[in-house]
Amino acid sequence: MERFPRLRSRTVIFTHDLIMVALAWIGAYWLRFNLSVIPASYLRSALSWLPVVLVLQGGLFRLFGLYRGVWRFASLPDLVLIGKSVSLGALAAGVTAFLYNRLEGVPRSVLPLYAVLLLMLLCGPRIAYRMYKDRGRLSGSGKRALVVGAGCAGEMLVRDLRRERNAEFLPVAFVDDDARKKGREIHGLRVRGGCERIPQLVRSLEIETVLIATPSADEKHMRRIVEICETAEAPFLTLPSVHELLAGGLPHSLRDVSIEDLLGRAPVSLDHRAVADRLRGRRVLVTGGGGSIGSQLCREIARFPVSELIVFERCEFNLYQIEGDLRRLNPDLAFVPLLGDVTDRAVVEHTLAQYRPDVIFHAAAYKHVPLLQQQARAAVLNNVAGTRTVAEAAVAVGVGSFVLISTDKAVNPTNVMGATKRAAEMVVQSLVGAGATRFVTVRFGNVLDSAGSVVPLFRAQIRAGGPLTVTHPDITRYFMTIPEACQLILQAGAVGRGGEVFVLDMGEPVKVSYLAEQMIRLSGKRPGVDIRIEYIGLRPGEKLYEELFHDEEPLTPTGIAKLLLAQARPLKPWEFRPVLEQLESGCATFDEALIESRLRALVPEFRPSDDVAEAGEGGALAPVLIARA
Repeated sequence: MERFPRLRSRTVIFTHDLIMVALAWIGAYWLRFNLSVIPASYLRSALSWLPVVLVLQGGLFRLFGLYRGVWRFASLPDLVLIGKSVSLGALAAGVTAFLYNRLEGVPRSVLPLYAVLLLMLLCGPRIAYRMYKDRGRLSGSGKRALVVGAGCAGEMLVRDLRRERNAEFLPVAFVDDDARKKGREIHGLRVRGGCERIPQLVRSLEIETVLIATPSADEKHMRRIVEICETAEAPFLTLPSVHELLAGGLPHSLRDVSIEDLLGRAPVSLDHRAVADRLRGRRVLVTGGGGSIGSQLCREIARFPVSELIVFERCEFNLYQIEGDLRRLNPDLAFVPLLGDVTDRAVVEHTLAQYRPDVIFHAAAYKHVPLLQQQARAAVLNNVAGTRTVAEAAVAVGVGSFVLISTDKAVNPTNVMGATKRAAEMVVQSLVGAGATRFVTVRFGNVLDSAGSVVPLFRAQIRAGGPLTVTHPDITRYFMTIPEACQLILQAGAVGRGGEVFVLDMGEPVKVSYLAEQMIRLSGKRPGVDIRIEYIGLRPGEKLYEELFHDEEPLTPTGIAKLLLAQARPLKPWEFRPVLEQLESGCATFDEALIESRLRALVPEFRPSDDVAEAGEGGALAPVLIARA
């Protein structure tokens, strides 16, 4: 129960401040006469001017908004406002008295003394009340916590925990890698040194939980902190990252460290103006809009002022889910959910002719590599023929922009999926200049938590008690979060002029074995003890590492962070199209031999391997053919 409920009343606080004005005014006279009795003539003058001072000062208090704040949270900005109002009040009283009777009966020293006294009388009670509310808990039932990060986030976290009567955590110390902060105190807690001291402090201070308060830390810093905490065998929690805060996350809500914290990067600095200008008032169509990438693209697009968003999806349940998400995200969005298959030329042409989209993001694709190795026809039909169908229909109706979402597996492919995605890039490139449509390709690596990704597979295996299946101890993959990839796709679509192949900067490759170990640790288990990792061997088509660009595709910067431009390899359409026709003919007749030979002819760098395989990001995945990019 609140001990001082009336202090929350603005009227009571205003009355308190007016009383302080009266005390300061009379007190200034008393100080002027060296704390002795005020002469009668001066006392009469002080009392006669007091109503004027009260009116002037009270009006300034209201003008400066002193009563919009809350005493419990009084801070430096509130004290600055008090200082301004008091200074102007003293000046206004002096000017008024001078104009009225040339300050007769008001000694000049009274005015500065009044200002100093009033400032003390107004700030003192506020600071005292704030200190009473924020007084530190010297003991309690909360878990003893070590706070990593002595910056703004750490300071606010400690302050909030100390305000709570029954807080779950009791902060006892800080650590911070900034050597300049060592030995300093924040809210009475000392900065004990850098993060390397965490294991020692956990033992000496009997720490029960480590609280990571570094929302701006990059993935390398987070990995280091987590590894140190794991060495100390101390549980750890973290504040939301900057990206989560920008997306509307609660700033002081502690949560478990996720694999995205360790593999994600700094949030994308999206040029919202450029993207908004490109999408404003446009009809946007997203194929495969219910898949992992497609659905997130739709969510990102829904934040911009598009005139209409058309989601083209073959899976009924996926379409139902993204429709619900978009209705909640933007109830006013003009949204058209359409069931359809990109390989169905009739429905594609009808859809584009009916809705006349200005921008198309082509995200529909099969991507489950091990399964597609044995089903080349399905891969070619969906990834190559489907892309051709949508792209040619876009040219026919004059779509302004077409963005193909590709993959790093299209570079020097060793599997059917990668070869078909490379062929899809060539389809788009062959149509550059065929009409008014600007064709842009965006190529990137693995996205965390996408459908068919190794991350949900590992989570399922951890829930089952293991083992976690990894194909090879040295296999590496590039990783990016789905929101980051989608924002860069939008950025590429906004700056592309036609014919470009954009490559997303994926950062450093990560060992899949490291990913498996970290996911086990983050679940509270020990790799090799509680849950083992089983290496099952590379599968047909799999490479130990992925490439983002071909040797003949030199990269150039775009001026946009994390977005690079790869020079597209030259293409001869008169040689390309006959082979493409033969490839589609093989699909029509189910001629697997013809499909394989024409795919090799279409993509000369396609070198399938008989003793290695593609398993998404290196995990062993169960066969599912409905996964989409």
